[in-house]
Amino acid sequence: MKAPKYKVIIDYIKEQITNGIWPVGSRLPSQRDLAKQFGVNRSTIVTALDELAADGLVEGKLGMGTVVINNTWTLMRSAPPVNWNEQVGLGTHQASLSTVQAINLAEADENLIQLSKGELSKDLFPLEEMRAVLTKVGQELEPFGYEDPKGNPLLREAIAKYLNQKGIMVHASSILVVSGALQALHLISIGLLERESTVFLESPSYLYSLSTFQSAGMKLHGIPMDKEGIIPEMIEASHHSRKSVLYCHPNFHNPTGTLMGEKRRQQLLKLAESAQLPIIEDDVYGDLWLDSPPPSPIKSHDRHGNVLYLGSLSKSLNPGLRIGWIAGPEAVIDRLADLKMQTDYGSSSLSQRAAAEWLVSGLYEKHLLKVRKQLKVRRNAALEALEKHLSSFAEWDRPAGGFFIWVKMNSDISLPDLYRKALANGVLINPGRIYATQKMQHFRLSFANAPVEDIQKGIAILESLIEDC
Repeated sequence: MKAPKYKVIIDYIKEQITNGIWPVGSRLPSQRDLAKQFGVNRSTIVTALDELAADGLVEGKLGMGTVVINNTWTLMRSAPPVNWNEQVGLGTHQASLSTVQAINLAEADENLIQLSKGELSKDLFPLEEMRAVLTKVGQELEPFGYEDPKGNPLLREAIAKYLNQKGIMVHASSILVVSGALQALHLISIGLLERESTVFLESPSYLYSLSTFQSAGMKLHGIPMDKEGIIPEMIEASHHSRKSVLYCHPNFHNPTGTLMGEKRRQQLLKLAESAQLPIIEDDVYGDLWLDSPPPSPIKSHDRHGNVLYLGSLSKSLNPGLRIGWIAGPEAVIDRLADLKMQTDYGSSSLSQRAAAEWLVSGLYEKHLLKVRKQLKVRRNAALEALEKHLSSFAEWDRPAGGFFIWVKMNSDISLPDLYRKALANGVLINPGRIYATQKMQHFRLSFANAPVEDIQKGIAILESLIEDC
């Protein structure tokens, strides 16, 4: 005979509490989430929680929901246990914004139409080529351990040649292999910048959705953008000191999709050199141009070691490889390599060898041709759907590459409402508010991940919801 549903729920919650998954002080999932998880009415959840409360294990608290106050062990002891719910707030690294955390969870839901993900569709994953690369790497494999502190020498040589083709004249000794560009930013924040330093950056910027620099004690100072990207004159007008650095995203900026022109790049470099303002140039989308190749990287004109250049295979090939790089002066690379060794003793040896094979064999360039072609189809489909469904309510620019369209809604439409209603109706978008310190009447739409049919369907759903927002 099957146990009643509420008993099954009680046993599940007790198991989570007893095994320390939900220690004392933890807040249980909401009644709605539990009801959805177990496929029952909320009244069944209430019955289960009432019985757990009667046993002295949980308690409903105003503004907090249901909280664990005991477990079967603490009921038998006098000394209170460690309250991990308090401990998790004591670390030096700040938590993500609550909206960002919710989006991160929602991006794992395959039932949603993903108009948010900054990741290539699985349809664009080069499965056969990856199998061939891994087979070759496996056949040539010899016993290996930790890599060189700066990364696998063969991979660094391959990256150097790849960057030379972009006009960035660096040697392998000036390259550090990292586990994606985000780790590069983390290493820079803890290894090169003082606390209270100012990081100038575009406003909006995806860095506002992270806490990398803020957790290291730095202040973000947003600089307005125009159609060409960050405005140099606005940087000059801001107070900066030797404790300042400029972060910029010239190619297909996240979240706006903006492409910086050649003249603006020259202006930024000239300003940075005269003001002794180091530049962090993030170029993770640079290979994903759709109409014509972008201007040369800022780093290609750098003759004084003023620019740290970040690249990655996460956006253009696959994020699962976890391979990116920093190119810069050798002294800087040596410093960051030491910190990386202290952090993780190097990125995966197998991933580095696979990445080297992709670059050396020419497979990467062939792959890019396919990716650009498919991204262009998706971008055009998204633009057509936006014109059909949202032209009366919003405006946007046509991105020349990358993943994103930055959609500005009419001022009388509530973006928070649209985000929530869209999610409730199976569509995930990224509200612009997570990319700035001020209210944004925008949302970021990704055309990289969802199939064309879902992109069209998702945008049509947004139109149907706008009247309620």
